[in-house]
Amino acid sequence: MDQSLKSPGQSALEDAFHAMFELTRTKPAPTLAERLDRLARLRALIANNESRFEKVISADFGHRCATETAIAETLLVLGEIKHAAKHLKKWMTPRRVPTALQFLPAKNRLIPQPLGVVGIIAPWNYPLQLTLAPAVGAIAAGNRVMIKPSELVPRFSALLKEVISTKFDATEIVVTGIEDDISQAFASLPFDHLIFTGSTRVGRLVAEAAGRNLTPITLELGGKSPAIVDRSADLGEAAERIAYAKLVNAGQTCIAPDYALVPEASVQDFAEKVQASMRRMFGTDPANKDYTSIVSDRHYQRLESLVTDAAAKGARIVQAAKPDDPAWKTKRKFPPTIVIGVTPDMTIMQEEIFGPLLPILGYKDATEPVSYINRHGRPLALYWFGKDNATRDEVLARTVSGGVTVNDCLFHFTQINQPMGGIGASGTGAYHGEWGFNNLSKLKPVFYRSPFNRLADLYPPYGAKISRLEKMLRFMS
Repeated sequence: MDQSLKSPGQSALEDAFHAMFELTRTKPAPTLAERLDRLARLRALIANNESRFEKVISADFGHRCATETAIAETLLVLGEIKHAAKHLKKWMTPRRVPTALQFLPAKNRLIPQPLGVVGIIAPWNYPLQLTLAPAVGAIAAGNRVMIKPSELVPRFSALLKEVISTKFDATEIVVTGIEDDISQAFASLPFDHLIFTGSTRVGRLVAEAAGRNLTPITLELGGKSPAIVDRSADLGEAAERIAYAKLVNAGQTCIAPDYALVPEASVQDFAEKVQASMRRMFGTDPANKDYTSIVSDRHYQRLESLVTDAAAKGARIVQAAKPDDPAWKTKRKFPPTIVIGVTPDMTIMQEEIFGPLLPILGYKDATEPVSYINRHGRPLALYWFGKDNATRDEVLARTVSGGVTVNDCLFHFTQINQPMGGIGASGTGAYHGEWGFNNLSKLKPVFYRSPFNRLADLYPPYGAKISRLEKMLRFMS
């Protein structure tokens, strides 16, 4: 692009990238000590500014429950850093790989190396955690990191840029794109790896932009994550756990249970138990500090339209209050909502909800939930409740999803030794712990030939020696 046509933000973005890029090609990979130092600085940055982050995130949302920010954001990232620092020496060590018999006494090794410059396009719903948790993996792997926060959380983005700049050189980590909406320009840079967390629709655009540079990508998207309540389940326990997972962060969670599949005869009982759990945990007062606001007026209106559409098409709506009640709407607190009798033509069953709305679908036969799930895009998460292990294992075998929690929701995400990642429309790639380190490293295979190996017998001119060697290779193969 002609330099004269670029905005100041685009020019600054490209300058920051090229400064990092050049260093990745000219300087040695960061040592263990350098990486540990960067992780320690990141940990100190978070710990020293925890209350500031909590306040600006709450201001960006209108109101964000402080406990949710502490547990679902701050503590998760601090845990990622602690885990990475503890295991980093082992992760960085060249890995022994078996060598086929015919090549002995040679040896194989996998050597982890940094990719170079990693770009992170972060979402708004968990801005601290979903920005810095991927950055932990990138730093541990020895990469330089560029971060593009969401424009929907401007106060958080400004604070993150401020505190990062006080702890890190601009060629180590940089936060950019706050003043300008340069998401497309950011995704178009020739990163060595690009991480995007957000909607499937935007994920497609990011993948298209990255594809022009053959940039490898990790996409953490979303979709409609189901919660299956088996006939063997404790209905009250399932209702309570699904209600909690649905209302954390007011449902603005990519792995929140999007809808529940419940035995037809139990739909009404389950709905009543969900409603009772919602009221017990979050009450019916919009001033409740434990209940988080919807991030913007546009998102609030989108949720209103989902409920209106479902009601117009015959669904029964159970709510703590009407969404247009000024006591709720002025605070952008969307009343917890249960939607009974949903049908496929309702918009609420066609797109990710991302809010405190829980549709409930009844099923007659135990095979129906699997059939329903498999007719739609593969979800980022799946939840199963029950005591019948045979049925559980059948569901796990016949469905494919990004991750699963059995007899609860969300908690597979918190398992640092397990990968977090989607499949198909719900994403690609993974991170968390060693999975993030491996994903953001080049695991370079190296073959060390031994001077005692007879590989030279393969060289021409061919004759009797190659015939003997060929017979040996055929035997070993």
